[in-house]
Amino acid sequence: MKLATFSIGDKRSYGIITEEGVVDAGNRMGDRYPSLDAVFAAGALESLRTLETEKPDYAFSEVRLLKPLHKPGKLFCIGVNYPERNAEYKDGSDAPKWPSLFVRFPDSFVAHGEPLVRPPESVQLDYEGEIALVIGKAGRRIKEADAMSHVAAYTLCNEGSIRDWIRHGKFNVTQGKNFEKSGALGPWLVTSDEVPAGPLRIITRVNGQVRQDDTTDHMIFSMAYIVSYVSRFCTLQPGDVLVTGTPTGAGARMDPPRYLVPGDTVEIEVPGIGLLRNGVVDEEE
Repeated sequence: MKLATFSIGDKRSYGIITEEGVVDAGNRMGDRYPSLDAVFAAGALESLRTLETEKPDYAFSEVRLLKPLHKPGKLFCIGVNYPERNAEYKDGSDAPKWPSLFVRFPDSFVAHGEPLVRPPESVQLDYEGEIALVIGKAGRRIKEADAMSHVAAYTLCNEGSIRDWIRHGKFNVTQGKNFEKSGALGPWLVTSDEVPAGPLRIITRVNGQVRQDDTTDHMIFSMAYIVSYVSRFCTLQPGDVLVTGTPTGAGARMDPPRYLVPGDTVEIEVPGIGLLRNGVVDEEE
């Protein structure tokens, strides 16, 4: 299933995206599951499958996509998860033994079609195309062999960063990773059973120019390992999101660096999942 949170007029709902249009699942589920967040929290994803064959309520062109999950649970991001990304730091370090982790806040993301916002504090707004996993089944100390059975859906992430603010602290990157509206999630969720098997290809374009192009089989830490590793120190709950890392090619590593500026358009595409597109604007004072 392809699941989306959307608005039409002043109404907010969620539903199933089909070739014919949008099935308004929120209207049919009523107060039981008032949002897609509530569906995941209740472990009720399978209850939506009975609606897949329903007649669509809206044409896709009629709705505006919102962030798939309005308020996801824990939101972890993996840093430096491709060998070439590690080499970009030019510090002579070996491949990392364990994943680098940091957290992001829901308000740091916008939806598909909404602009990324460059803050007045810095001009170093950068892009990072990534695949995000949405947990559907709770677990603690999950075995790597069982890890992907806890993943209910996939989505795309532009894990936008304010590069100079990442370097403000000695041991953390939290500041530069959490400016409001500096990244994006979407355009929708694709349930795990519909995501193609084998390596997934991540492509990032800025104004139509390919900047990142790699496949997930090159990850230092696999998706299954990431799920297992994070679950060792905290219980993963339905609605938690794990953002799995970006390939080489971010603007900061170009010579000279090429940061995003107002008027740019960034596209993150993964065949089988979708295309996440966002413009760039300056924050209004």
